[in-house]
Amino acid sequence: MQQNLLQKGLVGLTALVLTGAAVVPNHASASVTPTAITTVATADTSPAAPDAAPDAAPDAAPAASPLATVTRHAVDALAAIVRPLSHPRALDDAFHSYYAYKALHPDQVRKPYLYFVDYGLPSTTPRGYVFDMNTLKIVEGPFTVAHGRGSSTSQYGVPTRFSNALGSAATSLGLYVARATYAFTGHAGGRVYSALGLRLDGVSDGFNDHALARGVVAHGAPYVTQDKAGRSQGCPAMEPSRAERLLPKLADGGMVFLFAPDPNWLTHDEWVANTGSE
Repeated sequence: MQQNLLQKGLVGLTALVLTGAAVVPNHASASVTPTAITTVATADTSPAAPDAAPDAAPDAAPAASPLATVTRHAVDALAAIVRPLSHPRALDDAFHSYYAYKALHPDQVRKPYLYFVDYGLPSTTPRGYVFDMNTLKIVEGPFTVAHGRGSSTSQYGVPTRFSNALGSAATSLGLYVARATYAFTGHAGGRVYSALGLRLDGVSDGFNDHALARGVVAHGAPYVTQDKAGRSQGCPAMEPSRAERLLPKLADGGMVFLFAPDPNWLTHDEWVANTGSE
């Protein structure tokens, strides 16, 4: 059942993304035609022609699936300007996960915005972006983003430990659906501060599905500046003024994807590792 829903969702989604990107100036795939889109989107579900030649080459490459097509299109549009990346598949995994989830849960993904963070980079390197996945453009980024204090032993650097456990104060990798904004209150340097917060619902089972219970949210924080980000309690925190601009865009139907080249997560997160649905 889930396989059929994914196929149906991706057929329409592929056409929407490819036709939408066709209006973006200087886009590499701006010349894609509606006929070509239809052919790609239905390639793996159309029956073979009855008079097909029996001696067709058996080793011919299979047609690209809708999910692979739309993912590659997005990567091609953005890879050259999203740099640096900690792993060559960082964007592939983010976009693959986004489109796969959206195809299965279109009622939950009501906004085209994706907040992406590459936690394979140090906290002194701008590693956050917000993408418009309809136009395949960067809304804002790169910018600095905090990781959880349970994910690194030093204040600045690259996080190496990720956890979904209560009390871990660690970053949880994977895909999230953005819920409502709210008035966030935190502590930094012995002082209480207020900022805009965004509740996150983790949908990568086993990796971030305790986010709501843990209170892992996106929010503004005074320990995040243009040059570096301090450590949070596991939240992908950003500068307070940036949070005021970006979090309302993501709220109530945008998505978040937190990446790191972590072998266990890459192998077992259902949205990243499950390419069989393609």
